[in-house]
Amino acid sequence: MGCGVILDGYLFLWFALYIRAETQNHSRSGRTGSFRADESRCDEPESPMTKTLRNDRRNVAIIAHVDHGKTTLVDAMLKQTGSVATYKDLEERVMDNTDLEKEKGITILAKNTAIRWGDTKINIIDTPGHADFGGEVERGLAMVDGVLLLVDASEGPLPQTRFVLRKALEANLSVILVINKIDRPDARIAEVIDEVYELFIDLDATEEQIDFPIIYSVARDGIATMDLEVPGTDLTPMFDLILEKISPPSFDDEHPLQAHVTNLDASPYLGRLAICRIHQGTIKKDQIISHCRVDGSIVQAKITELYITEGLERITASEASAGEIIAVAGMPDVTIGETVADQDDARPLPTIRIDEPSLSATIGINTSPLTGLDGKKLTARMIKDRLESELVGNVSINILPSDRPDSWIFQGRGELQLAVLVETMRREGFEMTVGKPEVVTKMIDGKLHEPMERLAVDINEEHLGTVTQLLAHRKGKMVNMVNHGQGRVRMDFIIPARGLIGFHNEFVVETRGAGLAHHVFEGYERWQGEMRSRPTGSLVADRRGVTTTYSLLSAQERGQLFIPVATEVYEGMIVGENPRPQDMDLNMVKAKKQTNMRSAGADKAEHLDTHKELTLEQALEFMMDGECLEVTPNFVRIRKIVLDQNKRGRATGAKKLAAV
Repeated sequence: MGCGVILDGYLFLWFALYIRAETQNHSRSGRTGSFRADESRCDEPESPMTKTLRNDRRNVAIIAHVDHGKTTLVDAMLKQTGSVATYKDLEERVMDNTDLEKEKGITILAKNTAIRWGDTKINIIDTPGHADFGGEVERGLAMVDGVLLLVDASEGPLPQTRFVLRKALEANLSVILVINKIDRPDARIAEVIDEVYELFIDLDATEEQIDFPIIYSVARDGIATMDLEVPGTDLTPMFDLILEKISPPSFDDEHPLQAHVTNLDASPYLGRLAICRIHQGTIKKDQIISHCRVDGSIVQAKITELYITEGLERITASEASAGEIIAVAGMPDVTIGETVADQDDARPLPTIRIDEPSLSATIGINTSPLTGLDGKKLTARMIKDRLESELVGNVSINILPSDRPDSWIFQGRGELQLAVLVETMRREGFEMTVGKPEVVTKMIDGKLHEPMERLAVDINEEHLGTVTQLLAHRKGKMVNMVNHGQGRVRMDFIIPARGLIGFHNEFVVETRGAGLAHHVFEGYERWQGEMRSRPTGSLVADRRGVTTTYSLLSAQERGQLFIPVATEVYEGMIVGENPRPQDMDLNMVKAKKQTNMRSAGADKAEHLDTHKELTLEQALEFMMDGECLEVTPNFVRIRKIVLDQNKRGRATGAKKLAAV
């Protein structure tokens, strides 16, 4: 299967694109109004400043769907270029250096490294592949001139592939397509390339953008090749292709300093570090600069330290010029999107545009009877300060005040992003209450709109009917279905974002763990109407105490338990799942009465079923209206917002009466 075979696969697509481009050119020639205004701007005389290319630098981001091999490819690049002192003891996915990233096996924060190939330094940005961390991708793209688009040779382009590619095309970045994992037995390389071309056309790519080079790789083994008939031995073809196809940084010789703050870091000695891409000019250590803030104000600051990246290390530098990615200290209140400019000629760069959040949840102090027994950071002030500090380094979230002084509204991209923040805070010693995630709606033309997601599921054929029915109940609309003839079916849906809350658990159960599901934000549409929530109810403890074997033996007959023996519970705490839609209050602390009388069944053995311990993400999905999470450093408990069962009963009765 050589390049000739692949070319035959997308020849028709190329011809169609050409016809469409010609049609667009003819139609544009007759347009008036705004388009002509844009044309007139293009005809303005160029600046007298001279454009200079910095050929000794390349800035490239690696973008892809989750688990398509981005971080693994960076590992191979570092090893083969000798960018680390020794790689024998280099751990896998070295760029995933936080505890959460290592545990979950995903990239959460965008990070940069640098390698040298010949006389050229290549700055590499490793970006997350999960849709919830799209803000990190958008920041990473602001630092580079081109991207490596990784696509799995079997799975092909998935929802996040569409998202990251759209951002790259909007930024007019050079694209190199990397077909990764070509050694998979189920690889379908020609079909995947066709799907990528279709994706480019669907995203309205220009003729120049769609003329991208293609390279094939096995990132795990550190090999790449331009021709499938010639097996690769190392990553040399990829490095050469980067130097050839990725545009070098350009700058104006006479333009004053302009550097864009795209990320933040912290040092225990220097305080806040600003990660910047220098667009114009030169910056030096101890230089006085203009700090252009997001609020429009400009203040003077001194660059106390200047760092550049070599391999995995930051090294001190005396100066850096246009095209370089640097870290600087000296601006204690700097934030993302601001500009480091010349002292005498401050010209701020445009702020980084980030997609709006689509999910919200309330975070407040812990109000359960067990508060203060586990964590050390309990007060509203501590939680507020921590949430505000998160805003500094994460531009994709919002923190808004609620109607209560001891809680705040978190707005982000998805449940995983919320779970990562809460998990980070609990590891720092916080206790808090987290409300049920809800979607962020907006009014458009006086009508209620809600966020929609593009969902891709990959399942076995036998689960086709079950999954289709599951998504139909959640207002999902199928837009595409592909059967590759290998017993697996790929389906694409457009579904309300609220339909995905609690979906993952059901999906895993229905597909017996064999299904794959990925989603990405699609846009806003009219409110889709009422939607069924979780079809099951909750088992609720009716008093405080410690669970016993005797009480759990009777409780497990009612449903699936979430807690083991000797667990402290309190009234209103959810201890399990009721298969019926109603809630059920149970005595979880009763003990067997002692007697000196023998019974016929005294020697009968009774066994407790294994309880289901929910993770933080599963607990967030499990919650229903009227429920929330109690999160402490060592425990995640689901509870009712109103703990007293009598008050809950009266509230439920009043709600039913009002509905009549």
